[in-house]
Order: sequence, then C-alpha cells, then structure tokens
Amino acid sequence: MNIDIVSILPGLVQGFFQDSIMKRALDAGHVTINYHNPRDYATDKHKQADDYQFGGGAGMVLKPEPLASLLDDLLSKKKYDEVIYMTPEGETLNQKTVNRYSGCKNIIIICGHYKGIDQRIRDLYVTKEISIGDYVLSGGEPAAAIFCDAVIRLIPGVLNNETSALTDSFQDDLLAPPVYTRPADFRGHKVPEVLLSGNFKRIEDWRYEKALENTKKRRPDLLKDNNKNNK
Repeated sequence: MNIDIVSILPGLVQGFFQDSIMKRALDAGHVTINYHNPRDYATDKHKQADDYQFGGGAGMVLKPEPLASLLDDLLSKKKYDEVIYMTPEGETLNQKTVNRYSGCKNIIIICGHYKGIDQRIRDLYVTKEISIGDYVLSGGEPAAAIFCDAVIRLIPGVLNNETSALTDSFQDDLLAPPVYTRPADFRGHKVPEVLLSGNFKRIEDWRYEKALENTKKRRPDLLKDNNKNNK
C-alpha cells in the first residue's frame, strides 16, 4: 500500500510512524508513506499556503492553488483508490470502513489546518471525507495518523499473528472479551478456569459469551445496528 499524506505540518504525523508496529510495517515494505507540503507548491516568495477567509471571521483557510497543484502532480503519476479529507464533517470512521481501505493500493490523505481547506478543493478533488469523532482538533494530522494505524495493521504480514486483528473489538459488531496473562492468581483474583482448561471449543464459546455480555453492557447500540443490517 502507498499512502500520500498532504500537510503543511508533516512533522506532526511523521513521528507517529517511527516506533512499534507502524515502523515495522514501513521497514518491511508492507506500506510506503510519503509526505507532501502544499507550501512547496506555492508560487509567491513567502510560500504562503493559507489566507483569510472570504466574508470575514477568525481563522485561516488553506489556499486552493498550492493544494490543487500538489494534487494534480500526484494524480498525474498514479491512479488513486481514494482522495480522503480528514474533517469532523465527514463520515465517522468505523471498523467496516477500515477493513475496506486495507485492501487499497494508493490513497491520498489531506490534512486540514486552522479552519480547514478551500471548499473548491473538496468539490474538485476529494472523493471521501472521514471523521474520527464528534470533536475538533487543531489539524487533521492526528486524525490521519489514527486512520493510517487502523488500516495498516490489517495489511497481511504487518502483525506477527495475523489472526489477532480478526478478534479485535468491532470486527463482528462486538466488543472484545476480557483478556488475561500471567500470573494466574493476582492478589487473589484468579484467571477464569476455562482459559486454563486447554479446551479450545470451550474457550471460544466463553470468549463469545463474554464479548456479547460486554457489548450489551457498554455498547448496546452496536447490537441494534447489527440487527438492522441483518433485516
């Protein structure tokens, strides 16, 4: 997979990929991430990439010309599956969306900043708008990092145990069951006996029951959504 991240402050997202699973995915060649700064495409001597918004009001807006030149350059070199703009106005990211994007080959992610990007870029170039939640960040860079993490970990070969991702919360519209590790007895609290039994059928049944119980308690809306989708 190739991901091109467009940002006027690429350093905000670059550090996210310097450790752990994301770094290993890059080092192993499972994913390539390139960073592109609209300022590099600005034609004025100050390399200005933002300006005041028409109609007045606080906050700067990323200008259309540098962004358009940057995107034209990228789009002229390869075919992209999606041009994504991270914005709180977009479709809320969920596991089904993440699963879908994990099979893509080329993605562009545009990170807004300040008051966002000129609407004409959204109209002309953006094919999908995605939000990570109903709140506002200073810029789209943290949201882009979260999106990338969720997608990249599903690429075959990225996780040491590829079945791990299949048992994550939300994969079956259920939250994950409780997990335990050594010691088997911690301050008088013991690991459920079934997990020590070696009976994998019983263990799987227990995990499903606990996942269902956890979901009913914490996120009953997921079960309602699942029922609607099955009708």
